[in-house]
Amino acid sequence: MHTQDDTAATILDAGADYVFTVKANRPTLLSALKKLPWNKVPVGSRTTQLGHGRRATRTIKVIDLPMLPDWPEFVGVAQVAQLRRTVTKNGKKSVEVVYLITSASHHDAQPATLAAWVQGHWGIENRVHWVRDATFDEDRSQVRTGVLPRIMASLRNTAISILRLTGRSNIAAATRHHSRNPERAITCALTW
Repeated sequence: MHTQDDTAATILDAGADYVFTVKANRPTLLSALKKLPWNKVPVGSRTTQLGHGRRATRTIKVIDLPMLPDWPEFVGVAQVAQLRRTVTKNGKKSVEVVYLITSASHHDAQPATLAAWVQGHWGIENRVHWVRDATFDEDRSQVRTGVLPRIMASLRNTAISILRLTGRSNIAAATRHHSRNPERAITCALTW
């Protein structure tokens, strides 16, 4: 959704760099990425993590854009990358391949750094967005017009942040705990 020229230009105008996942909403760009000779590109970084009954290996390969002739135009692209996630759980192996574009140069974002940025993004996705949907049932919210959806998202984010600052990792349990005593919830909000 955010892999848009306007979004990229806004980020670059603010003096920052972007890392975007390229999906089907950018078919020309995605097709160009898939056609690159990734099998000839050396692995830039590989990490393996064990946890939650699974083994996850992430491998990233990166190509500097100046090395690519006839590249589809996109605002500010400096590097392209292929990120491969191989997950083994209960003896079953799954592979997911994701393509990335970034305005960050190789000097500013080497392969390991790019991989960390993408993984950090998924950490946010898991710690905030998933909690907003699973705990607060955000996807079924009837608030859909004007600025109200943003206001409600901000309130949910604030509640999650306050609960995490108090040391709670299970936001659903913390929400149930505070719903039994509204004064405790108000004290918690005013203290943090």
